[in-house]
Amino acid sequence: MNELINTKQQDSMAAWYAVFVLLLAYILSFVDRIILSLLVTPIKEDLGTTDAQMGLLMGFAFAIFYTIAGIPIAKYSDVKSRKMIIAIGIFLWSIMTAVCGLARSFFQLFLARVGVGVGEAALTPAAYSMISDYFSEEKLGRAMAVYKSGAMFGGGLAFIIGGAVVGYVVNSDSIILPLLGEMKPWQMAFIIVGLPGVLIGLLMLTVKEPSRTGVEDTLDKKVSISDAIKYMQKRWRIYLFIFLGFAFMAAPISSALTWIPVYLQRIHEMSIPESGRTLGIIIFFLSSSGVLVSGWLIDTFKKRGYQDGYFKVALMICLVTIPIVYYSMNDQSLDKTLWWLHLFVFVASMPLVISATVLQIVTPNQLRAQVSAVYMLFLNLITALVVTTGIGFITDFWFKDEMALGQSIMAANLLSMSFAFICLYIAMSYFNKEFTNA
Repeated sequence: MNELINTKQQDSMAAWYAVFVLLLAYILSFVDRIILSLLVTPIKEDLGTTDAQMGLLMGFAFAIFYTIAGIPIAKYSDVKSRKMIIAIGIFLWSIMTAVCGLARSFFQLFLARVGVGVGEAALTPAAYSMISDYFSEEKLGRAMAVYKSGAMFGGGLAFIIGGAVVGYVVNSDSIILPLLGEMKPWQMAFIIVGLPGVLIGLLMLTVKEPSRTGVEDTLDKKVSISDAIKYMQKRWRIYLFIFLGFAFMAAPISSALTWIPVYLQRIHEMSIPESGRTLGIIIFFLSSSGVLVSGWLIDTFKKRGYQDGYFKVALMICLVTIPIVYYSMNDQSLDKTLWWLHLFVFVASMPLVISATVLQIVTPNQLRAQVSAVYMLFLNLITALVVTTGIGFITDFWFKDEMALGQSIMAANLLSMSFAFICLYIAMSYFNKEFTNA
């Protein structure tokens, strides 16, 4: 009996250690991903880019190749060593972040951002699959919440540390490096935040690969991408509306991580370090809190017998978010804007853990990574087109005034949350038909 207890304790420790390392990797991915949002102003001044082009760099360049690479990588994650796939991805995106610092033109920076996207595509689908094998369904919400909180810890740290780094290097003189020549301050910022990721890649190799659970007998142990597509086609209604609903729900937090730093600098005349520190503290505490509270909520609904509690929580978040978005981006005084941003960040972060948990519940083990990759395709394309890239285009071509950035952020988010509510309400009805007796 004692041996059995010790084995369970060791398994639990190994599971939470793996979640901790995956959390570090996720934090790193967001630091490398969103450091660009703090560098919009110096890059525009140096390379002569527009808001639309910066939107492409923050959104489309990253998202399109993140999603394209994600599906074949996820196929291998369903049958091969997931920890090795993640470790290779960490090495790649860290190096490519540093390579962003070598860019001398918009096109070169675009290609480097593509590399960051390809590397980061290896992380989340494989991480979802690993975590769902470590924990039972009753504990999965909390475990996923801890992992997903890494996005927000990473976002907060990226703005706090990144803001300090950017503030230091941007105010310094250009540096001459051997072989590389003159390096602009913003280029050094990319190099400084990129290279340390190699250490996290090595740490990932110490994680124990979990045994696969939840294998569906009607599927082969090894399934191809075409098999995954056929499986989703049979249940296309529930998957389609889950994908669309949660992708649109991610719009507010996507705007917080990309355009709101620019909004604070441009509209409220905050410096880069000040905007990074302010938004970073808000994200670090309130965003991570929102993710953890959301995980607790869905576990609580589950214990009380609400099998569709995931969707009920998500629909409530949609309704609450709409007025908060409106008041946050009304170009009020800085104090009022920051007050509303606290609420904005908290509620905008809550859907992150819900989408991850729902996908694991409705999908058999052999397909979890691949289904998650398809979801990431929807997520990244929608947020890139509607939010990250879309806000830049709305500002440049609809309002034709860079000072209308707040109205652009508001329009993109209000539209997204309305679509999210409709899609998730439909998804809930299909979920109840297939998975509950409701």
